[in-house]
Order: sequence, then C-alpha cells, then structure tokens
Amino acid sequence: MEKTESRPQKIRKLKDFSDGSKQSRYILMTISIIGGFLIWFLITLIPTINTFLASPKQVFAALISESKADGRYFKDITLSLQRVIIGFGAAFIGSIPVAFLMGWYPKVRSLAEPWIQFFRTIPPIALIPLVILAMGLGEPPKYTIIFVAAFLVMVVTIYQGIKEVDKTLIKAAYTFGATDKDLFFDIMIPAAFPFILVGARLGMAASLTTLIAAELTGTVFGLGARIQGAQQFMDTSIVLLGIITIGIIGFILDKILLFIEKKLTSWK
Repeated sequence: MEKTESRPQKIRKLKDFSDGSKQSRYILMTISIIGGFLIWFLITLIPTINTFLASPKQVFAALISESKADGRYFKDITLSLQRVIIGFGAAFIGSIPVAFLMGWYPKVRSLAEPWIQFFRTIPPIALIPLVILAMGLGEPPKYTIIFVAAFLVMVVTIYQGIKEVDKTLIKAAYTFGATDKDLFFDIMIPAAFPFILVGARLGMAASLTTLIAAELTGTVFGLGARIQGAQQFMDTSIVLLGIITIGIIGFILDKILLFIEKKLTSWK
C-alpha cells in the first residue's frame, strides 16, 4: 500500500490585540473623522433630509455666530463642564467606599444591592420632578441628577471588580498568616484598582449622557439648555453644535482618564 504523505500543518499567526503603532492609529483616526464628516455632508445633499438636518457648513457657521454672541457658547461649555465634574467627582468619591463595603461585608451587600439594582434601572430623567420639588431650580438638582447616574454605574463596576479578585491569592495570603487588614490593603485594593479606573471612565460617560436631563431642571445657560432651546425653534445647526461639543468634551475627558489609567496600572 502506498503511504500517504502528511501535509505540513500551517502555522497560525497569533492574533495581535495591541493598539498598533501610534502613526498608523492616528492615520486611521484621521481617516475616520474625515470620512464621518464626508458622509454627513453627502447625507445633507438629499432633499428630504436637508430640511431637518443641518450641514457641516451650517454647523460651522453656527459655531462662529455663537462664539461671537457675548461669549454664550463658551459660557455654556464652562457651566456644563462644571456640572459634570462636580456631579462626577462626588459620585466617584462616594462609590468607592460603598463598593468596597459591599464586596467586603456580605450583610452590607445584601442590604444595598437590591436598591442599587432597582435605581440602576430607572432613567435619571424620571427623578427630575422629585429632585426639583426637593431642591428647587438651582445648581444642586443638576449635580444630584448627574451624581445618581454616575454613582450607580461606578458602584456596580467597582463592586464587580472586587468580586473577581482571584480567590487563590486570598487563600495564599491566609496561608502565610495575613490579617484582614493586610488582605484588604495588599490584595483587594490593588486587584480592584483597574476596575476603579474603568468605573471612572464609565461614570464620566454616564455624567455626560445625563447632562441634558440634568439641565431640564431649569436653567438658561449650559449645552443641554442650549440644545433644548434650539429644538423649540427647529434650529438644527445649534442642536448639532451642542451635540458635537458634548461628544468632543467626552472624548477628551475619556482620553485623559485612559492616560491616567495606563500610567497608574503600568504594573499589569
């Protein structure tokens, strides 16, 4: 009988999950941005669409106009950014101890988790009537709405990180005589730290997506308020300008948090 020759197996190349070189990444990002604006421009050439969707040229003209109108545009950015940072900052400070208490003490977890999961399913906009009745129409209700949205996202993310701590490390620490204090500071916090930073990024995104709802609590200035005012007059150029501005702010803040995450977790 003739022996069948075995075919050499093809060596599979390991999948590359890295970000690639900076140059190629920036080139692709530039192409993506230009392509996005080009598609937007082409869409607005369609007669049935350009009646309600402003073109890039119209949005740029609105940017110039808003920038010259007594600095209204920059005042809106400043106030909205202030509301986001204060609401997010308070949520970040409050979420860390709550998440660690839930992860460290089962009784606290059993008491807190049902309420956190309950309020997490309620959109922040539904809380606006109660918040207005309780706090009025000043700045505190805006901070509160943003705080609630960011706090719930970060608590769940950080708590999940604590639950995912490798149990082998905990058993090994106990074997070598580690106390609860040693276990908490030497294992739990370092292991959960990346999740804290991921939670911060998700919390910042939640703060920005809740901004417009927060500014429904009564205000004249702010990006959300400007979008709502322009919507009443069907001025889609101002609406799109506000939306793009919020997106750019969110992109920049996320990149800042991502940079901090990479610097603080370089040991991973």
